[in-house]
Amino acid sequence: MAQDKRSSEERDPFEEYQKAADPSKRERGYVWHTAIGLQAVDGLEPSEYLIQTAQKNVDGEITIDDAQKLVDSYYRQNRKREENRTEEADRVSARTALLLSEKGFTLSAAQYLSIHKRLFEGIFPHAGRIRDYNITKEEWVLDRDTVIYGNWAELRETLEYDIQTEKAFSYEGLTMDEVMHHLAVFVSRLWQIHVFGEGNTRTTAVFFIKYLQSLGFNVTNDIFAKNAWYFRNAMVRANYTNLKKGIHETTEYLELFLRNLLLGENHPLKNRTLHISGALQKQDIDGNKQDIDRKTILSAHMKKAGFSGKTTENTLTLFDAFGTTLFFGRSDVVAVLKITPSPASALLKRIANAGIIAPVSGMGKGKYRFMVPSDNTV
Repeated sequence: MAQDKRSSEERDPFEEYQKAADPSKRERGYVWHTAIGLQAVDGLEPSEYLIQTAQKNVDGEITIDDAQKLVDSYYRQNRKREENRTEEADRVSARTALLLSEKGFTLSAAQYLSIHKRLFEGIFPHAGRIRDYNITKEEWVLDRDTVIYGNWAELRETLEYDIQTEKAFSYEGLTMDEVMHHLAVFVSRLWQIHVFGEGNTRTTAVFFIKYLQSLGFNVTNDIFAKNAWYFRNAMVRANYTNLKKGIHETTEYLELFLRNLLLGENHPLKNRTLHISGALQKQDIDGNKQDIDRKTILSAHMKKAGFSGKTTENTLTLFDAFGTTLFFGRSDVVAVLKITPSPASALLKRIANAGIIAPVSGMGKGKYRFMVPSDNTV
């Protein structure tokens, strides 16, 4: 029987490893934390079995190869198709951890294609293969517009050109600000090609992390693990222009992510600040502290109301996306949480009945805005 998904109410199972005295244990903890966190870009959550297997590897009880074999074996014996997305999360997490543990790396198109194949073989039929059709994707951060992705007929040539251009580039003499900007441009352009039908962000992230390590950067922190969706949305904004709306592509958000990742800075990484409406840019300087206070009140209110851990987690994720300024509807919930319309509607109804969100008039049917309960209600 398949294992239950991990409870969102549990303490981060990898937090303790970040303080371990053994540097090899810290490194393995980082690898698994990142590998699992990256699955969030596609709304995937690993099973408790995967978490337990990862912890055995971090604790030195089994090797990383053993961990991958155990996960693959587990799913050969447990083929419940309705849990296919959990299988994807588990198997791709294990493969990501293995790739991040390997020291070898080549800055090449062949390496990029190989990473996709190793991550998704047996999961996607097109693993390691360049797509042969054009794509569009509605993006919440673009108010459901799409980035213009690479044309299918030129994908290989574009991929090889971008990587060869980066390979020939010299960082000598650049300030660290210039380095951050250049890296942001490189990774955002690489992602924009969207070489594959699925799995582009996870492939790009693994490739980029290994490239950063080859440049001498220490990437052993939790920035990717905790901000994978922000990383994706920042790349979306780096590749979107709409002159009629006065919106221009910008790497500013991606550079903040990289500064936190590589320089140890502590810039707030909130997804809603990337939304093209710009509404959140108008908040005052105390907005950050207000958000923390509101989330604390919100969490306490939901606990008192008897909300499950998953409902609370999803609600807080929506609050991170929309705050008290942006309005949203079911399609936005689907986009942010990567869930289907039915559970999105159920979640909206539940939190509306609890007085956490309220309908917004004049914005079309089914639009809501967060109305955080006052602290005297908890």
